[in-house]
Amino acid sequence: MRKWLVYLIGLLIMTLGLVLVIVANLGSAPWDVLHIGLYKQFGLTIGSWSIIVGVFVLGSSAILSKAIPKIGAFLNMLLCGIFIDMYMLIPWLDTPETMLGQFIMLLIGIILNAYGMAIYISANVGTGPRDSLMLALMQRTGIKVQWVRLIMEVTVLAVGWMLGGPVGIGTVILSLLIGHIAGFALPQCQKMTDYWLKKRPVEVIEDRVPNNSL
Repeated sequence: MRKWLVYLIGLLIMTLGLVLVIVANLGSAPWDVLHIGLYKQFGLTIGSWSIIVGVFVLGSSAILSKAIPKIGAFLNMLLCGIFIDMYMLIPWLDTPETMLGQFIMLLIGIILNAYGMAIYISANVGTGPRDSLMLALMQRTGIKVQWVRLIMEVTVLAVGWMLGGPVGIGTVILSLLIGHIAGFALPQCQKMTDYWLKKRPVEVIEDRVPNNSL
């Protein structure tokens, strides 16, 4: 249960970061550009399109890898969409009036996104749909992971932009920073999660001490 709690907290933080980037209105991450573009063209909600696209992506990765994805991948797909819509309903979460405020919101969103991702990954209960597809494509094509990721991101960004999704300076800043911040956050979060998961509750230890041992 501790693993799943870490996983849930990570997803909550990560999606809050995604929403702050969206609300900052300076440009979004490639996948969110696609989700927002679909939302603008066909309605529903951004979170709903995150789930729908996630189903397609997860199905594609399952076909390519010929394996059923882990439960964590399904939960990632479902909960991220739900959390995005939940945060978007917060009435006071508006785009700042000044450019400085927008950039501050963008940077906070990127940091939360990276640390949330690092926290949920540290739980080790399954990757998200996009990462599952990336790994499946890498295995089937033999192309290096960084090139597979780049092709995926550029393709998604181009389609989202044609659909009217927000591409801007924030998209560039996020693309440049997210990997570096995540690389810094991953070992930190993994160390904290490993420590917490290995720490046994006091009451459990006491229950296992015989009464006549003292």
